[in-house]
Amino acid sequence: MTMIRKHLYFITLFLSLFLVQQGFAQTKAVPKKESSGRLFNDTTATDSDYLMAIEKAGEVLESAYNDTDFEGSTFHLFGEMKRTESKLELILSSLKGANPNVRNQQMYRLVLQEIQQELDEQNKAINERNGHLEEIKKRVIDLRKDKTLITLLRDTIRRKQFKKEFADLKKRYIATDSLMTKNQSVLNNKKRLTVQRKISVSNALVTVEGKLEKSGISIFNKEYPSLWQTSDSAVKKKIAHNIKAKIIIEENVAAYYLGYKAGGLITLCFFMGILFWYISRNIKYLKENGHSKNLSQFNFKYLNRGVLIPIVVIALNIAVVTNLYAPALFLELLQLALLGALTVLFKNQWSGVAMRNWLMLLALFFALCFLDLFITIGLLQRCAFIAINVLGIRYGLVQIKTLEEQLYIKRFFKWASILFIGLNGLSILYNLFGRVSLSNMLSLTAFISLTQIVALSVLLKIFLEIILLQIYTTRVKRGIEKMFDYESLSDTLKKPFIIVISYMWLIVIASNLNIWESLRAAIQKLLSHPNTIGSITFTLGNIVLFFIIIWMAHLLQNYVAYFFGEIDDENEENINKRQHSKLLITRLVVLIAGYLLAVAASGMPLDKLSILLGALGVGVGLGLQNVVNNFVSGIILIFDKPIQIGDVVEISSESGRVKSMGLRTTKINAPNGAEIIIPNGNLLSQNITNWTYTDNFKLVEITFEINGETIPEEINAIVNETLLKLPLVNNSKTSQIYYSAISDGKYKLLIKFWCSIYRTEETISSARQELYSSFKEKGLTFSS
Repeated sequence: MTMIRKHLYFITLFLSLFLVQQGFAQTKAVPKKESSGRLFNDTTATDSDYLMAIEKAGEVLESAYNDTDFEGSTFHLFGEMKRTESKLELILSSLKGANPNVRNQQMYRLVLQEIQQELDEQNKAINERNGHLEEIKKRVIDLRKDKTLITLLRDTIRRKQFKKEFADLKKRYIATDSLMTKNQSVLNNKKRLTVQRKISVSNALVTVEGKLEKSGISIFNKEYPSLWQTSDSAVKKKIAHNIKAKIIIEENVAAYYLGYKAGGLITLCFFMGILFWYISRNIKYLKENGHSKNLSQFNFKYLNRGVLIPIVVIALNIAVVTNLYAPALFLELLQLALLGALTVLFKNQWSGVAMRNWLMLLALFFALCFLDLFITIGLLQRCAFIAINVLGIRYGLVQIKTLEEQLYIKRFFKWASILFIGLNGLSILYNLFGRVSLSNMLSLTAFISLTQIVALSVLLKIFLEIILLQIYTTRVKRGIEKMFDYESLSDTLKKPFIIVISYMWLIVIASNLNIWESLRAAIQKLLSHPNTIGSITFTLGNIVLFFIIIWMAHLLQNYVAYFFGEIDDENEENINKRQHSKLLITRLVVLIAGYLLAVAASGMPLDKLSILLGALGVGVGLGLQNVVNNFVSGIILIFDKPIQIGDVVEISSESGRVKSMGLRTTKINAPNGAEIIIPNGNLLSQNITNWTYTDNFKLVEITFEINGETIPEEINAIVNETLLKLPLVNNSKTSQIYYSAISDGKYKLLIKFWCSIYRTEETISSARQELYSSFKEKGLTFSS
């Protein structure tokens, strides 16, 4: 019995005295004389005061009962504890029966660490509820401080008067005490189970860490006897039974992990569904408008054969990289599914020899996975691994070249081939000397390094095809069917993607070698170490993050044009000035947001930032006036829009078409092919003639003489009919005919008409030729 229960017992003695004729010595009432001043001088409690005291005690006991009862959050806690127990039992049973491969041990360690954290949180929650019960008991104990209630308990006569009320009070107390005892017992049992589970988790973590240490790269610490000292006495029936048991264990672990990561996998499928819809919509638009055949001109290898398989390849690549600590069965099923999807893509594109060699690689990888997962380490498994390693080395020296010829990026495949051969050779060496866990790990890493670089090469090509499809579809929607230089554009776009896929490949390899966690921890420690220069404290990670964000901001502002369908060889007549203005604003927003985010990520304090801005202000005052002037002028030009990309302008002695507008300079293509770079500050400080501010048409004129017998009305009719036939002339605007001289048989004319400013010379030349032919047919002489 706890101390609190003793206190409650003490209270219940008081509450039950009125039911027992023995107990307290009866207190004799001292008679008092009634006087006229009793109303003001008598301090004796009245019946009303006693009733209020009893009611107050009843309310305390009632609230104590309600607060003692478990709420929904407590039952939710018990449910979490049950789920934690199920996870722990699964992991503990798997530790006993599963093969000690690195993948499973990494997943076990991760799950055990999470279970350990869950148990700490659950233990904390139980302690909080125990503390809550202690507070409730204290409220009941505080009833002893109620003097009115104590006085009533001592007065036997009064107790009889409130017999019914005291009976109800006692009933409430007994119910509260019973519930409190029950719930406290439940919490104590839960706490005891939590402590036992924490001990089990600690022991399991020690076991897992020990098995992971055995996979460390050291040839001097034997894990098993050398191969020539090993004898395999296993019976075939036992092997079959062992395989069946291990399959069940691996299935349970994989099923648990699948449920554990269900949310992330569903999210990935959702985004892949959006990407599938987006690509299908673009392809459907091109088919409906008769442009789908042009996709073959872009050297598409995958999107022109369907959308589903390329999307599956993207999803599986992402799933492999984002599930570094998945159990071996789950991850190897992902790998095999990815290789199967690649096989479907390669089926009708690769040569017969390359396809056979690819299928052989898949067969070796499948055999390796089966041996690693379901065959107990012994002579049979070790000899089979050595056989696969030997075949792998031969494959890397002889047959792998046929695969390299089919890939988009061959430079990385060369290094992956060297790594593949080297890891297979090391695996044989470690296997011979008894380092079996390390040998198995190196074998799997060798095959994964090779197959993963193939998958990532395909991933890069699919991404580039998606971007080219987006650019071409956008241009077709704008009425621009002209093909562009997709090869140089692909070379430009693939550079940042190569960095991303290199990172993906490296973390997959490092994770398979069981060095990613320690490598990541070391890098994180290096990047997060505080450094101090003067009064400024910074970390290397903040500086690296600062430059990465700025690099990404500049990269995005350069590449964002491609998503608008804009490229450098834009058709000047079909240029969309409004879209270009939106593009410039988007680039400006991306840059500003990138710089602000970079400053925030750098962790620089605002007071230090104000000092930096002050120093920048001094720099502006001393020598950066022109730079700041051009920058601000660029922003004004973007929003004020006196000129836009595609406009034909004249600035001082320079004229030409605006090619591009930046935050510092504007580029103009001169008619002679020169590119004129003008600072934005100069544009705002000079008069600008913009020929295309309102539209793209220019009023041009032709002067000529007509000799022959005719009248002005006939000349006017011939001119108007001729201009109507010319497609380059804008006949929506009325042409103008002026006579500078009229005499018998001789007329001097000035004709003004509208045409595209981009094709002025061509239109004037065509007009002169057609007018000459028209007047000659009428027997008139034409000279200009």
